[in-house]
Amino acid sequence: MASKIGFWAFIIGFILAIVGGVVSPDNGTIVLVLVVMGALIGLLNITTKETTLFLVATIALIAAGGVFEPLTALGVGKFLDQMLSYVTVLMAPAAVVAAVKALWAASKPGE
Repeated sequence: MASKIGFWAFIIGFILAIVGGVVSPDNGTIVLVLVVMGALIGLLNITTKETTLFLVATIALIAAGGVFEPLTALGVGKFLDQMLSYVTVLMAPAAVVAAVKALWAASKPGE
């Protein structure tokens, strides 16, 4: 059940990030909803086995921030940049949760 909630949080959050980037850039309510959904994704979806891949993917996503800014002159850059920003807002809390879970697992005494 928990994995289904995490899965749907990802799907809904991703759709909200894409649509919100076009319809309502710089919206504080969307940011808050995405942060909460991201935390749910990190808590419910990311397993120990997936942690490394997930964290690398999140780092790549964050590093790509602002890449669409040069397209602003064409009229689409602002929207693409805001979509990427919202996706980053969704995934950053999940990455923090996954990183803390990984640190917790690494700090446990050997069994």
